[in-house]
Amino acid sequence: MNGYSFDPARVFRKLARNNALANQRLHAGCARLVAGELEAPGVSFFPSIRATLNHILILDWFYVDALEGGALGPAAWADAEPFLDLPSLTRAQRAVDLRLLALCEALNADALAATVRVHRATRIQEDRCDDILSHLFQHQTHHRGQAHAMLSGTSVRPPQLDEFIAADDAAIRAGDIAAFGWTEADVMR
Repeated sequence: MNGYSFDPARVFRKLARNNALANQRLHAGCARLVAGELEAPGVSFFPSIRATLNHILILDWFYVDALEGGALGPAAWADAEPFLDLPSLTRAQRAVDLRLLALCEALNADALAATVRVHRATRIQEDRCDDILSHLFQHQTHHRGQAHAMLSGTSVRPPQLDEFIAADDAAIRAGDIAAFGWTEADVMR
């Protein structure tokens, strides 16, 4: 035996930290764009990097609110691009990333199996917390990948976004976790 105990919430804590770190690294890359590149038309699901980053944020607001027991629902996307400048968008993204992490830090087996009520436009969706979280992390990864691909067509080399889960990547992520005031032990627990 390896001495590890099973904790069903561990993967969600790690994914929440990965999400925050990947968003930080992506936003830092976008901060190096020259004037006009953030909002320039690009080939993706959304018409620009800025629109894609705003979409990630909006859906994070939507799902994190539901996971917290709120009823924000479709009001989350009342404005398709609530932030036109990157610094404000980055601050808002970091705030919701930390809300998601706090939620995941408090999870246990019972909380993961609890029903989450997601307020849709015409109905209330009821699903397990772990399923909503899995969907949210997939959504974030999907759209971050789109923004990453669009960044490839700019003056900025896209950052590496997948070095936050495995223990072997500790040296590569050290600066990123320090920016949050985290330790390696925080990331790996």
